[in-house]
Amino acid sequence: MTPGGRPLRVAVVGAGYWGPNLARNFASSVDWDLAAVCDLDLARAHRVADPLGGVRALSSLPDLLSSDVDAIAIATPARTHHPIAMAALLAGKHVLVEKPLADTVRSAREMVDAASMNSLVLMTDHTYCYTPAVSKIRDLIADGRLGDLLFIDSTRINLGLVQPDVDVFWDLAPHDLSILDFILPGGLHPDDVSAFGGDPLGTGRSCLGHLMMPLPNSVMAHVQVNWLSPTKIRQVVIGGSERTLVWDDLNPQQRLSVYDRGVDLGRDASGSGSRRVAAQVSYRLGDTWSPALPEREALADMVSEFAAAIRGRRPALTDGHAGLRVLSVLEAASRSLANAGRTERPEHMGLVEGRP
Repeated sequence: MTPGGRPLRVAVVGAGYWGPNLARNFASSVDWDLAAVCDLDLARAHRVADPLGGVRALSSLPDLLSSDVDAIAIATPARTHHPIAMAALLAGKHVLVEKPLADTVRSAREMVDAASMNSLVLMTDHTYCYTPAVSKIRDLIADGRLGDLLFIDSTRINLGLVQPDVDVFWDLAPHDLSILDFILPGGLHPDDVSAFGGDPLGTGRSCLGHLMMPLPNSVMAHVQVNWLSPTKIRQVVIGGSERTLVWDDLNPQQRLSVYDRGVDLGRDASGSGSRRVAAQVSYRLGDTWSPALPEREALADMVSEFAAAIRGRRPALTDGHAGLRVLSVLEAASRSLANAGRTERPEHMGLVEGRP
């Protein structure tokens, strides 16, 4: 409830693939009153709004922004995120944006600045960050249960739809990058980025690829994405000095496994005069355990967090700066691809070091 005792009023802009999911979750939330669904195709807006009962269908964004809604949720193509969000922010509305936050870092930074100047919440819909599994991973890392991080290996492959306007990095990697930004203390700040892509079908864009990112404290992160794999894999392996965690998103019986296994490197000083150091490698084979996780829809938690951020006058867990950090890596990856995998430094200027 708002301080006045009523739910916050929200409208969903975009009734295509993702909009109906947002509309359903807003409609079922006690924090929200879904007031409208807006789409340039009025018939499509009605198909989403009408089954929800009492929800208006609109085709005019200016009419929507002149109404009494408190917030809008944008689920339109990425190239339209910036103009819609800017219009909403200037109209005094809080804004939730489907990933990616915008199609360029420059556009996203303007959105973040506008939200800050108008004391409004700008939130990026990094849905995976609100799954119980990712929340648990974040807690395990923060509590030091894995020890010092050594490496992160993320795989997202399947026989998927070749997109007409973006490559596989911009289509799939935002999920993995947003997860890394969420679970890493301080967010995602790679030292540089190297991207290698392949286009065996001759589509004119990468259909499979690898993204390499050295992170602070000598941590190496690797993201593999692929539209052409006959098997579907969504897996993240996080290696630590004490334990290694494996997240298998397609295994509902055991999504998380924590292995007390790894490599120990002991050093013994030996030799006279030169003090030569001999490295001794030993392998640790301990127990494996699987944390119990609740089963709930991530989008329900995401819309609740949007409301909590507005009422608490605080940044959302996945705020505009989180979206900026992800975009900075995607843009660096595109530059690297254009230069045959040359390392590129992401733009960090203007990005906030802290996080909620």
